[in-house]
Amino acid sequence: MGNICRSPTAHGVFQQVVIERGLKNIVEVDSAGTHAYHIGKKPDARACSSAAKRGYNLSKLRARKVKSTDFENFEYILAMDNENYADLVAQCDEEYKYKIKHFLEFSTQIEVEEVPDPYYGGLSGFEIVLDLVEDASNGLLNYIESTHLPNIK
Repeated sequence: MGNICRSPTAHGVFQQVVIERGLKNIVEVDSAGTHAYHIGKKPDARACSSAAKRGYNLSKLRARKVKSTDFENFEYILAMDNENYADLVAQCDEEYKYKIKHFLEFSTQIEVEEVPDPYYGGLSGFEIVLDLVEDASNGLLNYIESTHLPNIK
């Protein structure tokens, strides 16, 4: 929603997976919120701390709100939960709605649909978010590689 917890965590994790697989010049990663609560702010300190313990750096990320051009410019628009999914669908032109998916559709080991919002909970919530986005990030990049990049590398 505000682009300070789940989305920047997923951004940082997925960006690292992209770099590790040698695709940083091919796959572009960005994150945005569905609401303008925290525009320009750094990710939540707890998200940064939890991510750093696993080797992810979120310090350069800043919150922004999704723009109409995002739906045109990005191949995948991924929602963390049903509420954000519905908000994205409501903001999107009909021709791009097919791009909107739940991030956890790409999970390979964990069978849940939504990434829980850790904002009002303790540190364990941020660890759960990391577990979920690590799994889905690997699944997403596997999917992108097999679908869009079969002749690269």
